[in-house]
Amino acid sequence: MVAPLNFPLNLPLAKSGVDRAAHFRLDQGKLDSLWAQGKITHFNGEKFLTDENGLVFLEPTSIGHGERYFLGVDGSGVAYFLFHSETLLAPEENYHLLREAQLNDLHIGLAVHGQSLALWHKRHPHCSMCGAGTAPAQGGAVRKCPSCEAEHYPRTDPAIIVLTRDSNDRILLGRQQVWPEHRFSTFAGFVEPGESFEAAVVREVKEEANVKVHSIEYIGSQPWPFPASLMIAFSAIIEDPSNAKPDGEEIVDIKWLDRDSIVEQLKAETLLLPPPLSVARAMIDAWYIADGVERPRLDSPESWR
Repeated sequence: MVAPLNFPLNLPLAKSGVDRAAHFRLDQGKLDSLWAQGKITHFNGEKFLTDENGLVFLEPTSIGHGERYFLGVDGSGVAYFLFHSETLLAPEENYHLLREAQLNDLHIGLAVHGQSLALWHKRHPHCSMCGAGTAPAQGGAVRKCPSCEAEHYPRTDPAIIVLTRDSNDRILLGRQQVWPEHRFSTFAGFVEPGESFEAAVVREVKEEANVKVHSIEYIGSQPWPFPASLMIAFSAIIEDPSNAKPDGEEIVDIKWLDRDSIVEQLKAETLLLPPPLSVARAMIDAWYIADGVERPRLDSPESWR
């Protein structure tokens, strides 16, 4: 019997400590007053200004030209904003990627929201209707065209990610050519137009690993702002494990793992797992403890590209 995964998954990027307070976005006067008293973090288009406590919050008077995005209000009524400019406001070594920074739940939620907005604004400077330049509106939640008055909203690309198991509760992982040596992860892919999440799970696993899956179960989701994805996580059971093979294009190798072999291969340094921020790692960790047996924790070096 295949044991169910433990719920809920520990998904770091799905955490948030603020109310997005969307009703304030339509009141520019309110946004201005919140800005004057708010906490403002800086994103330079790639990295956040940080220190040993996480995000650094600036005073509005210390900020020059750039775009500002309203992120929300905490339980004490404190407003948070992201200031987006390519100009550094501190030494370069004080800026860190979201993947590198050590952030608490409040700071993670702010950074994920802020980075998602900033990257969208950077990539969509013109109106898709008439081609004119657009400008941020509604606290950064919209870009508005001054020519045709069209409003453009941030997009998120849905992608499924799935932990596949056989009837013996082994997991099947795949490796992409562009990854570091020995790096393996769960299967994933973008949802195509007109496709359901479940259909995308079946299609992606078949395309990448040549196996059919059933008993598809939703187990969680989290934003993945690299640059604009939402990862929707599922588990599924492989119907025909003997047919498993990599497609040779996106996936160049596959690996079957049980709970003992995953520990052995980590110790032998023949396996790198996805990083802790990822949905893939959360699913693997959940599977690892799902049978209730006490084992050493899964330690794996960082394995970003």
